[in-house]
Amino acid sequence: MARVGVVQMNSGPDPELNLQQLKKKLKGLQLQGAKLVVTPENCLIFGTRADYEQHAEPLGEGTLQRQLAALSRQLGIWLLIGSMPIRREDGNMSTTALLFDDQGQLQAHYDKLHMFDVEVADRHHSYRESDTFRPGEAVKVVETPFGNIGLSICYDVRFPQLYSALRAQGADIIVVPAAFTKVTGKAHWDILLRARAVETQCWIVAAAQWGEHNQGRETWGHSMIIDPWGQVVACQEQGTGVITAEIDLGLSAQIRMNMPLLQHSRFQVQQCNTEE
Repeated sequence: MARVGVVQMNSGPDPELNLQQLKKKLKGLQLQGAKLVVTPENCLIFGTRADYEQHAEPLGEGTLQRQLAALSRQLGIWLLIGSMPIRREDGNMSTTALLFDDQGQLQAHYDKLHMFDVEVADRHHSYRESDTFRPGEAVKVVETPFGNIGLSICYDVRFPQLYSALRAQGADIIVVPAAFTKVTGKAHWDILLRARAVETQCWIVAAAQWGEHNQGRETWGHSMIIDPWGQVVACQEQGTGVITAEIDLGLSAQIRMNMPLLQHSRFQVQQCNTEE
């Protein structure tokens, strides 16, 4: 078993202010024995396209990524950065999750597959993520000391085909860093996360943004850790803060043995790219 920690944040466009907020919470989680920490989508920069353009870095390079690597090494934790803007070789940007190990090495990255291009009944109203970012092309499962971790980001959670692919590729834990709107979060966040846990028989670790942000955006919070039976074992409903829980892969194995969904399925998971 391993203890996982989740950070709930209220990020803005200034990465230095966000980093200060993050560092305090990471130190607290280290003291609580967390070995793997998951942070929300847009944890370092949550702003406009201009903000993302200003602070985007090439993968594996740049001041922000060096600070994150140093943090994970100093604290001796595996650190999942929910997303930050990464400058791709073609000049476009992706919104990308980064996984650093406890030695500060970048072990994996994942470019968000599904762009949030929707109309929402809130003050911000129109969301067009594809105006800023280019979608990823690959499904990603990473081997770690805590089990195989499947990577996803926010809007991805509405696409069960992705989670079936992560499960088929051996995921034990699936992370869902997010910045769910208050409107859609209130309606669907809990039920979507629990459904993904039940159907994949994986632990779900969901780190969320909470509160009011620039340009009238309001996010739902409710960061959660959910077991493979769909039970919420920890939740930070409102405010910024942290939660922890023990990830027991023995529970996953027992549930999968008692109800072998993967073996019973009569649907073939479509082959997806696994490398970028």
